[in-house]
Formats: sequence, structure tokens, C-alpha cells
Amino acid sequence: MTRIVIETKIHAPIELCFDLARDVGTHAESAAFSSERVVAPGRIAGLLELGDLIAFEGRHFGVTQRFVARITALDRPRRFDDEMVDGAFKWLRHAHEFEFNHGVTTMRDTLEWEPPFGRIGRIVDQLFLRRHMRRFVSTKQNTLKRIAEKRVALRLKSHDYS
Repeated sequence: MTRIVIETKIHAPIELCFDLARDVGTHAESAAFSSERVVAPGRIAGLLELGDLIAFEGRHFGVTQRFVARITALDRPRRFDDEMVDGAFKWLRHAHEFEFNHGVTTMRDTLEWEPPFGRIGRIVDQLFLRRHMRRFVSTKQNTLKRIAEKRVALRLKSHDYS
């Protein structure tokens, strides 16, 4: 089993960060660098809720791949989990956790997976996959951070009467 944890500090309210993370449109925007897009079956717009399916199709390692996950836990605004129901991995779990402290939301993504293809898959995981997944999730988190902080700045600016 492989496990990675990625944290990003966001100067925005926890509720905004949580809802952006489960917003299908924001996900599509944050994954655009991989040409990933939301496809059927499952939710293709709006906020993900407990029990929802969501499917993505994108290019990874030069190959178009499909990934389908189900939201298996949701505790707004602290945590939601998704688990792969169809895709390239033997299995994959993704926990999205949020904490708010002193005006800053910490967004933590914990991914655990088992690569396919036994021993060969474990070698590919060590050589390429782990680094790819870390870069993919970090890039998505940084995009979500920019979106959230921009929304906060726009709200503050709209209330600036000077």
C-alpha cells in the first residue's frame, strides 16, 4: 500500500475551502492541466454529497484513463472521503480533511492506494506513480487555494468603502 499526505494552507474560511473541494466545477478547473474532465456516470455539476458517484477522464502517462469514485463519508466542513469504484488501481481511498486556526484553513489530502499488476505495479509505483500523484494533488490544491483566496479578496474589496 502507498500513502501520501499533502497539506496546503489557505487564507480563507473553512466552509469556503470545503465546498470548493467538493464542487465538481472547481475540481474540473483545478485538474485542467491534465486535460481531466468530469464525465458520466455520476454527478457532473454542483456539490458532491454523501453517496454520490463522480467520474473523471484524463490523460496520465500519455494514456486516457477513467476514474470513478463514490463519496463514502461527509462531515461538513471537516472531512469527506471518496473511494475508487472503477479505475486503474486495485483500490484507492482519498480523505479530504480541513482544519481552521487563526484565520487559516489547512487542507489535507491523504491518498492510499494499491497499484495494479502486482510486483510490476509496485515498481512503477515507486519509480513514477507516487511522484505523479503527489504533483497532481499538489497542483490541484494550489489551484483551489488561488480560487479561495481570490474570492476572499474580492469580498473584502467589495466592502472597502474608501
